[in-house]
Amino acid sequence: MYYHWSYLLLVPGTILMFWAQSQVRGAYQRYSKVSSSLGMTGAEVARAILQRMGIQDVAIEPVAGELTDHYDPGAKTVRLSQGIYGSSSLAAAAVAAHECGHVLQDKQGYTFMNIRATLVPAANIGSQLGPLLVLGGIIFSSLGAISSLVINIGIMLFVGVIAFHIVTLPVEFDASRRALKLIDELGILQGSENKAAKSVLQAAAWTYVATAFYAVLQLIQLLIMSRNR
Repeated sequence: MYYHWSYLLLVPGTILMFWAQSQVRGAYQRYSKVSSSLGMTGAEVARAILQRMGIQDVAIEPVAGELTDHYDPGAKTVRLSQGIYGSSSLAAAAVAAHECGHVLQDKQGYTFMNIRATLVPAANIGSQLGPLLVLGGIIFSSLGAISSLVINIGIMLFVGVIAFHIVTLPVEFDASRRALKLIDELGILQGSENKAAKSVLQAAAWTYVATAFYAVLQLIQLLIMSRNR
């Protein structure tokens, strides 16, 4: 295993990620135990929002796991985790509305969502291959120019990961903004229930911030390693 002092740079990012995950799980667990006054399940909330917006070509279906909720633009499907789909909790309403926010982004051609979609392949490849190429180039530095080329390719691939995470931030924040506006306008949640929904979505947003921050630190670490090889 190759070790370098620059790995210490990842510690703040790791701490922030653990903190963000604890925040979102804490908010989810707290408000998943509190039922909304109207008693609408996550699936019913999603249907109500899509119906109000005149969207009829998007399906809503359950998906296995916890906090695995997402909108699949390719399949035109909102997938809600089992704890959200059939739950009438405040957390369920917030999460379901958030995913419908992504549906509206898709329908309205939200720029950052389109950019993120184009960056998905680059992010998938870069996150796996980028660090490996940099590390490989460092280990085989005796290859000279070839080693430098491999390292530079690895860094360029990882830049695509950074771009993906940065673009993800406005996409997620905008979806939450839309969600809070929709559940308020439709009266899905009442009074202080809207504050609870905001707490859930704000906690979730921190996970995206933490992931982006960690990725930036990882890029800096890769650059330091490549320069000090």
